[in-house]
Amino acid sequence: MTPDLTIRLATPDDMGDVMKLAVTACKENGFLNASAALLAKEIYPALCQDHGLCAVIGPTGTQAIEGLVLIRIGNMWYSENIVAEERAIFVYPQFRSAKGGRARQLCEYSKHVADTLGIPLLIGVLSNTRTAGKVKMYERLFGQPAGAFFLYGAATRGTEVVG
Repeated sequence: MTPDLTIRLATPDDMGDVMKLAVTACKENGFLNASAALLAKEIYPALCQDHGLCAVIGPTGTQAIEGLVLIRIGNMWYSENIVAEERAIFVYPQFRSAKGGRARQLCEYSKHVADTLGIPLLIGVLSNTRTAGKVKMYERLFGQPAGAFFLYGAATRGTEVVG
């Protein structure tokens, strides 16, 4: 991690800033309308480190966070084995080109979590915007993809619906 970036575990005190960032992420890249109640249901337990965690870029205190990764810990629908599942990585647009590569650092942090816990990490790109560049970064960090996502009758924000 570059010295000028602070990645820390968010706490319940960060709920307001994390929710604001999550809503912004859904508006920019979601393909369905977001529910604040459902976002909170996923985020709050992670802030309490209950079957997950939320890591943010930015110092504790009055400064707003710049980006986050939300990871939930659980099992896949078909297995009792535990995995770390990235639910979201998002960096505010004004910080995306800043020195330090915030999205990359959040991906590296996700790998660190999986390595520390000794469990697999499920992470990916679900986007119709600047997808190729995102996928290239993920391939550099994680290796070859294990499949692909497709949306039929929907598209992530900023793109036209196909189908």
